[in-house]
Amino acid sequence: MDVNTCINEATENMELAIDYLEESLSHIRAGKANPKLLDGIRVDSYGSLMPINNVAAVTTPDARSILIKPWDKSMFSVIEKAIIDSDLGIMPENNGEVIRIGIPPLTEERRIQLTKQCRGEGETAKISVRNARRDGIDYLKKAVKEGLPEDAQKSGEEKLQKLHDKFIKKIEELLNEKDQEIMTV
Repeated sequence: MDVNTCINEATENMELAIDYLEESLSHIRAGKANPKLLDGIRVDSYGSLMPINNVAAVTTPDARSILIKPWDKSMFSVIEKAIIDSDLGIMPENNGEVIRIGIPPLTEERRIQLTKQCRGEGETAKISVRNARRDGIDYLKKAVKEGLPEDAQKSGEEKLQKLHDKFIKKIEELLNEKDQEIMTV
């Protein structure tokens, strides 16, 4: 039983929570066009479900629109239907060459709703960080029963708490950044 192994494992789990949060926040629409908004949408391409960026070129020519240029002309209607059926809530425009998605400015009500959604994602990440700390502390308590000195356990718990505090602060910074992005008109 090794304290450093425990700390490293907890750090790894906490970093995974941060990665998850960053990924989740990138999918939340903040009034700006971002190709990542389409990442969760799958289209049926030759019998298998694929992300849109695997069957088309996705670009953002400006801050308010996303252009999708399918590589295969037969994919236009499939992509359009997938976007309409998604929870994106935006109607695509198809001119035969490209599919354009206009990102409307957010209403105040929608901004507040998105902020709450971000806070929910943040809370999930915080719970993961707390669980990683708790697992580490449980591991150290078991290690004491198997011969680990108690002072090593106490210093390990202090290190875990410092790690926990650092990652919780990082989560708060990410959430505040995203809140500012959402609330900026």
